[in-house]
Amino acid sequence: MTSQQHAGRPLRMPDRLFAEFAVGGGSAEALAFLERGERARRLLLLRTLLAGIDGISTPLNPPAEAWRTLKEAAGRAPEQVEQLLLAPATGGWLAHMLRRLHGTAVGPPLWVEAGHLSALAVAAALRARTEAELLVPLTDGALNLPGLGLVRLPAAEPGPTVGRARTRAGELTLTGTESDGRADSVRCRPATVPVRVLDAPPPSTAAAEGVSTPVRAPAPAEAHWIPLRTLTHVTASGSVSIPLDDLDPYRDLDEPIPPARLDADEASAWQELFDDAVGILANPDGGHGPGRLDPAVIRSVVPWGRTSTMPPVRPGVRGSASSGDAFGAMNISRPATAPVLAEILVHEFQHSKLAALLHLFPLVEDDREERYYAPWRPDPRHLTGLLHGVYAFTGVSGFWRDRMADAEHEEQAAVAAYHFALRRTQTRLVVRTLQLSGRLTAPGRRIVTGLARTLDGWLREPVDPAARARARTAAMLHRTEWRLRNVVPPREGSPPEAPSPEGGEAQEGGAAWRRGSGAETSRFRTDRDPWPDLRTHAFAARPRVPLTADEHLAAGDPAAAMAAYAQALALDPADPHVLAGWIVARAALEPGRSGRRMLARPELLQPLPSG
Repeated sequence: MTSQQHAGRPLRMPDRLFAEFAVGGGSAEALAFLERGERARRLLLLRTLLAGIDGISTPLNPPAEAWRTLKEAAGRAPEQVEQLLLAPATGGWLAHMLRRLHGTAVGPPLWVEAGHLSALAVAAALRARTEAELLVPLTDGALNLPGLGLVRLPAAEPGPTVGRARTRAGELTLTGTESDGRADSVRCRPATVPVRVLDAPPPSTAAAEGVSTPVRAPAPAEAHWIPLRTLTHVTASGSVSIPLDDLDPYRDLDEPIPPARLDADEASAWQELFDDAVGILANPDGGHGPGRLDPAVIRSVVPWGRTSTMPPVRPGVRGSASSGDAFGAMNISRPATAPVLAEILVHEFQHSKLAALLHLFPLVEDDREERYYAPWRPDPRHLTGLLHGVYAFTGVSGFWRDRMADAEHEEQAAVAAYHFALRRTQTRLVVRTLQLSGRLTAPGRRIVTGLARTLDGWLREPVDPAARARARTAAMLHRTEWRLRNVVPPREGSPPEAPSPEGGEAQEGGAAWRRGSGAETSRFRTDRDPWPDLRTHAFAARPRVPLTADEHLAAGDPAAAMAAYAQALALDPADPHVLAGWIVARAALEPGRSGRRMLARPELLQPLPSG
């Protein structure tokens, strides 16, 4: 369980596995190799951290004692302890602690965060059923047991305190001291609980209804033990359990956060949605290309932003994120529908794959300057962000391509065709930006060339013409509004700006979509604010009875749209959302050179149009 185990045996990815990742996919064998790389990296970071926290002032046991407890547990149950050390939250803790040691992160007292190693050791001892005794950090009287749950002393004291944890045969005794000096303790057998078992109806109710259900999990003897729930799914190779992590302090992207326990109904809603999403992603052919996802590769789902089913989720609300420090983890705001969750799962795992590749290969020489257009962002991005975006949205494009084939009726197929047409075009545009940047390494060029090959093949595939037209319009609207909101128009009389790597042509079906996307030397607004992308999903379906300017544009009537936009601009000539619509509508009515110039540099429109 040390990095020395692999000393002298460098990881060398076989060329055929790299080729799978280069086109956006990845077989089970290829993903297993990535996990080997993440394991090696995790152990190296652990060794670095142990050296960094050795000798810090702490009321707990020295880190070496906690590490010794971990190693003893690993000797008894190596797979269980490996799973614990490779868990996403462990990676989040490691990265956060190293940032703290370098002075680039903040948190509770350093001894408390360093003492998380003792909590890991206690959790390992419980999994391995070994005997151990360690002093552990408590927060408001609670001890987080990674991968298991949260145990809280009956008389919890606020703030950071010290507890004593004893383990024997899978049982935990946690002892603390009350403010009056008396001992305060709790005893339990920590274990995770599947959502569908924990929140199932009582057996008597199920029997009366003639329904076969798992036996209801007994309620904890004490209210002081809160188990980690798991999302479960049965596959051809067995049952998959994925933590639904609402407890671990290091489940977020950077700084530690408190528990945010989901109520039973919200947890059940997650399980139901997850079942449906995994059903959408199922691939009976066993393929491993972009757009498909085996649920077994997901390491945790972290709910964001809500703990209750009330109020209901609004259909347009979607949000997700992931971290390269936490392979396989996905922070997700529960969406309203299973297709949206399925798309998010694909999207975020693509990010995990690329992050793991970046840990093995330098793919881009990034100066971190945020000056590039990304069709899925409101702000300028740096090259690493662009690379992450194209890798994720190649997967998303493949997801919607599969949905076209799987659609049960015409309306579903049209929506899938729209998203496929939109994302393949936008993603290919950014691939071109990366190719022209001159900053890709040899492995990076191979990745981007492979993605280009995947996308070029998809661009030749036929798509419903109406859906394709709406996708093209939505893409132009986003880019136009992005430039209006982000790019500072040149002063009168200033020299023209040089073409940017973001310029060039995005090809769809062999026809030029647009040219002259911007300038690397463009100056960006310092007062820009985040703005919502209201059109990408609004244009997915053709409006039956167009009423608004956007709806007229989505319905293919730019003249009516332009008139409605002009009325709105008369009230507020500086509204970039409305102005973007006006420019795209006018360009549709003037398809020649003047229309292309407006689309290429919309920020040059001075004064603003009045009709």
